[in-house]
Amino acid sequence: MAITHLLYLHGFRSSPLSAKAQRLAAWVRQHQPGLTWWCPQLPASPQAAATLITQGLRDWPTDHMAVVGSSLGGFYATWVAARWGCKAVLLNPAVDPARDLAAHIGVHPQWHQPQEQVFFQAAHVDELRALYVGRGLPLRTPSQVQAPELDDPTEVLAIVAQGDEVLDWREMVARYPQAALRLIAGSDHGLSDFDDHLPVLTQYLGWGSAMP
Repeated sequence: MAITHLLYLHGFRSSPLSAKAQRLAAWVRQHQPGLTWWCPQLPASPQAAATLITQGLRDWPTDHMAVVGSSLGGFYATWVAARWGCKAVLLNPAVDPARDLAAHIGVHPQWHQPQEQVFFQAAHVDELRALYVGRGLPLRTPSQVQAPELDDPTEVLAIVAQGDEVLDWREMVARYPQAALRLIAGSDHGLSDFDDHLPVLTQYLGWGSAMP
């Protein structure tokens, strides 16, 4: 099915101004000008982020949509893929953000707009747990018994950097054993070499690998 709608979800303390979001948006404008592109600014609250995403996708065609997520956005993208049954591209996805972000409760400047602040609250840890997808996760609560499964785990492309200085690449690979995998020797958490991997992403979404 042709992808006509694309959602991009940024990571923790990030924004639609991130280099990857901006680069992919520029590629879409040049090569897929008719595509519906949405890259929202996600609130710090995972519950609020899920509500925003749900409202924004209400009228999207599930058979013709895909989601790309980076870091924490990759965690959210996994939830979107499970709930809407769409393709997903995960860029160094967070595997257990409830565990990892529990140490970052407090106020933080946003990466691309330092004048803007992100307040990550203790309650947000439980909100993250509520969005886990599937079985075999490191943290589970009774509310997660009905957590959605990915209808087709092979409809996921994971782009994972072994040089990620924030997240463990081995956890990422283990989390998505059936996904198409692009394992990068080196690079970093932000995928500063994103242009090198953009053709793989666009080809996976059915648009070929043309570059400007």
